[in-house]
Amino acid sequence: MSKDYPEDYDEKTTSLAGQRSLALSNKLSGVLSVSYADPEIRDALRLLDLKNIQNTPDSRRSIRSDLQKDVMECNSSIVQEFGQVAEVDGARQENAPILDELSPLLKDKEDLDKKKQLLVAFNKRFVLPEKDLTVLTSTSEAMNAEFFAVLDRTKQIHADCQVLLGSENQRLGLELMDQSSRQLNNGYQKLHRWIQKEFKALDLENPQINAFIRRSLRTLAERPALFESCLDSFSEARKHVLTDGFYHALTGSSAHGDPTFKPIEFHAHDALRFTSDILAWTHSATVSERESLESLFISEGDEIAKSIRAGRQSEPWSALDGESFDGRKALYSLVNRNMTGVARALRQRIEQAFQGQDDPLTIYKIANLISFYRVTLTTLLDPDSFVVEALSSLEDVALRQFAASQSDQTATIQAELTHTPPELSVPDALEETLTQVKALMKSYESSLVPVESREDTFKPILSQTLTPVLESCDRLAKDLEAPAADIFLLNCYNPARSTLQSFDFAQWLIDRIDQVVASSTTNLIDYQQAFFLHVSGLHPLLTALTPLTLSDDQDFLQVAHLAPFQPAALLEASQTLDDFLPSALIDALENLKQLNNTRLAGDVTSEAAGRFCTDFEFVETKLTAVDDVLAARRELGESGTDDADHVNQKDSGCQDKVNDQQGEKIGWVPLRSYYPRTSGEIRVLLS
Repeated sequence: MSKDYPEDYDEKTTSLAGQRSLALSNKLSGVLSVSYADPEIRDALRLLDLKNIQNTPDSRRSIRSDLQKDVMECNSSIVQEFGQVAEVDGARQENAPILDELSPLLKDKEDLDKKKQLLVAFNKRFVLPEKDLTVLTSTSEAMNAEFFAVLDRTKQIHADCQVLLGSENQRLGLELMDQSSRQLNNGYQKLHRWIQKEFKALDLENPQINAFIRRSLRTLAERPALFESCLDSFSEARKHVLTDGFYHALTGSSAHGDPTFKPIEFHAHDALRFTSDILAWTHSATVSERESLESLFISEGDEIAKSIRAGRQSEPWSALDGESFDGRKALYSLVNRNMTGVARALRQRIEQAFQGQDDPLTIYKIANLISFYRVTLTTLLDPDSFVVEALSSLEDVALRQFAASQSDQTATIQAELTHTPPELSVPDALEETLTQVKALMKSYESSLVPVESREDTFKPILSQTLTPVLESCDRLAKDLEAPAADIFLLNCYNPARSTLQSFDFAQWLIDRIDQVVASSTTNLIDYQQAFFLHVSGLHPLLTALTPLTLSDDQDFLQVAHLAPFQPAALLEASQTLDDFLPSALIDALENLKQLNNTRLAGDVTSEAAGRFCTDFEFVETKLTAVDDVLAARRELGESGTDDADHVNQKDSGCQDKVNDQQGEKIGWVPLRSYYPRTSGEIRVLLS
């Protein structure tokens, strides 16, 4: 079925399509011609973006109406706000007189608020709250960390008052400083009383001393006067505690029935043990006291010293002497004061211990023991402390008593040495003295006397003990003949040297003994040499030859005319020598049989035998030289032949005897024929 259209339908359709196309083209051209750099376009696009409009047909159709609606609502709001402004403006005009009246009041209120804030800030900075003031000064409040915090706050307030003193009106600063000073003083007084109370119950034996007490002491040190007062009361309490402890250890009253505990007085009968126990207890108590006080007062380094320096700066009148605080020195002083009672009791009891002693050795051991502890305690206490001074005094008293007792004993020993013992043996008195001296030296060796002064310190002891006895032995030896005198001296001095040689601080006396020993040894060698010369028959020959110079042949010819060198005398001397040699050493040692040191006797005899061999060699050499001179003159027919004949004819009987021994008859015989022994033979026989 066909539809009928008007005749001009196609034309209208064509015209309408052309119009639409033209409109679209115009829109596109308008859109494309828009510049997006235009601020208005950008603002419009930004607003659209903020509204979050979706690109849909409905939104596109209603966008214009929506925007217009928004504009109308915005305009309505503006109109309403302008209406409110008008109302306010009208109200202001109506209330203008009232506002004019309130303006001064509002300004006053603002000023008051500022003053209130300033007052709050001022009170917070310069005034303690009532609660804090109670913590600082009230004795009912416990001592804790809060107290020290409030005390530090008060010290800060006192320091901040310096700023107020720089203002025009200094009255406020002075009043606040005075108030804070009173509060600080009350706080330190409270701290002082609390520390004194704690000190009464303080157990120094406890290794874990409360750190709170150390902090309290460090804080109290900022008031040197209170700190010293606290130390005085503490020292007085400790002095009583230590003194009671000393007597408890002495008598055992604190043992509480413990069967294993023995009081020091249990050994009162043994003065050395009794003194040793007392000194050991004193040393232990001193070490414990020093360590405890060191942990209490110096464990925080030099904090107490810093606090005292700060306190003296705040109290100039307390540091007029200008002396700086020395923590170690103060510690020594405190320990010294604490040990005062012990020092007095110590001195009294030890004096009683050795005053009844008569044995010099025991007294000296006590004195040496006291010296040992004196030197040891000097490293723990000040050298001028009561304990060290007490020990020094006791040492002096003990040494004086030792000197007196030793003097009496030495006088008794010297009185006993009136005669030489049988067999020249060591006197019993000397043996006892050497035993005592050895014990004294062993005791002294364990002392703490410096090495460089040991010899000088012990020299008086040896001078009081051993030297007088040796001098008595010297006097006894002077009454003896040789070799007994030297044997007796060697028997006395050699044991003395053996006793002393192990101790280097007796070298001065060893040197003196060595001189006596060397002199006596030389005397014995001389005696043995003389014995060899006389018994062997060599002495007349040596005596005759020694004065002669024998510088030329004529001197040698004179020897042949000397009586000891005549044939009969030479034959007799030769026979005597032959009889002597077989038992020479045994006979010589018999002279020294009373010498206790057999090795020394052998050495002396060997030395004397060597000297005898030297003397024999001298005689042998001279006889040989005389024979050579006489033989030379006989061969040359000189006048010496008459001398040779004269020598041989003076004793023809002896000459015939020698000729018979040689198996032939000659007119002259050499002197060596009468005295044929050689020095080599002598050395072999005496070796």
